[in-house]
Amino acid sequence: MRKGSWLPLATLLLGSIQARAQTQEAPGPHDRAEAIKIIAGLRKIVAPEGLERTEKLRIGGIDQWVSVRSRDLRNPVLLVIHGGPGWVAMPTSWYFAHGWDEFFTVIQWDQRGAGKTYVANDPATVAPTLTVERMHADAEEIVKWARKTFGKEKIFVLGHSWGSILGLTLAERHPEWLHAYIGAGQGINARESERRGWAWTMEQARAAKNEEAIRDLDSIAPYAVGKTPVPVKDILLQRRWLNFFGGAAYRRPDASFEGAAVNLSPEYTEEDVRQVWKAQELSVERLLSAVLTADLTHVKRLKTPLFLFLGRHDYNVSATAAAEWFAGVKAPSKQLVWFEQSAHEMLVEEPGKVLLSLVRHVRPIAERAGDVAPVAAR
Repeated sequence: MRKGSWLPLATLLLGSIQARAQTQEAPGPHDRAEAIKIIAGLRKIVAPEGLERTEKLRIGGIDQWVSVRSRDLRNPVLLVIHGGPGWVAMPTSWYFAHGWDEFFTVIQWDQRGAGKTYVANDPATVAPTLTVERMHADAEEIVKWARKTFGKEKIFVLGHSWGSILGLTLAERHPEWLHAYIGAGQGINARESERRGWAWTMEQARAAKNEEAIRDLDSIAPYAVGKTPVPVKDILLQRRWLNFFGGAAYRRPDASFEGAAVNLSPEYTEEDVRQVWKAQELSVERLLSAVLTADLTHVKRLKTPLFLFLGRHDYNVSATAAAEWFAGVKAPSKQLVWFEQSAHEMLVEEPGKVLLSLVRHVRPIAERAGDVAPVAAR
């Protein structure tokens, strides 16, 4: 650029900013609505081949919500199955999934009893249907819908935490539906994971000489032994201290920083935001104990490529247990990506590395299958 050629542009931009400043009493945003408008404007999809949609589907006999974002619908589909139970990903995806829609058609799904799906149905009617078996069936229906709607023989599935139980089971049962499966914070043997998490947390408590934590952890010992489901109150007590010592979010006392981002979701109404934690409470009450009996160590072989995204400091769902399983499982191809500055929330803790990993390692499988938008001529 020639010397001085940037000056007219700079003057124009500065003038525009000054003009706006003169018409406003104070810099915005002043409320949630203004903040959401800014975020929605920044991420607005204007590409002619793209799609930006939030819609209600009939899945498993109830209304369930999905969001779809894509800069080019010719790109491969990536379905995200959130964790929890009830820890929805759609309302924080404006942050952690920024840029994904440039390379994938991204589907965020609020599961039965969670988020927008909770709001769309009578909780009293849905509550009795909140079973692990029904959730597996819902996941299969969502994949069938995605394949049919977007004309794809195969899609990618990314399951996080509890969603990784659903995702890995999908990969085992229906490899013909998937380009590959990506497990983030992968659950394998829930009881063993719980025991390791308790032991690590007690170690931290003793090192810190935190008598309250030691007393609380002792009160639930022996923890996660035998075949009886762990009571929810014991799980929540273990999680309280595990989170406090950074076992869920690295070097943070909890994941409230992520939960706060729900308030800025362009996909969520005021009512959705108001109900989201009530929905999570229902999901936890109905599903958590059952989820933490899951044992997928019998999965020794997959017929679809496998990726694991593991936080080096994850004790919420034991990263070491997942890595040990990964070392022995057979798959057409497999890759383990460690997130060195993350615990269990690597999607939010290291979003840049997640996107880089998806583009560098995962998307090439679809490229080789011809399931990507053609490269524009230069």
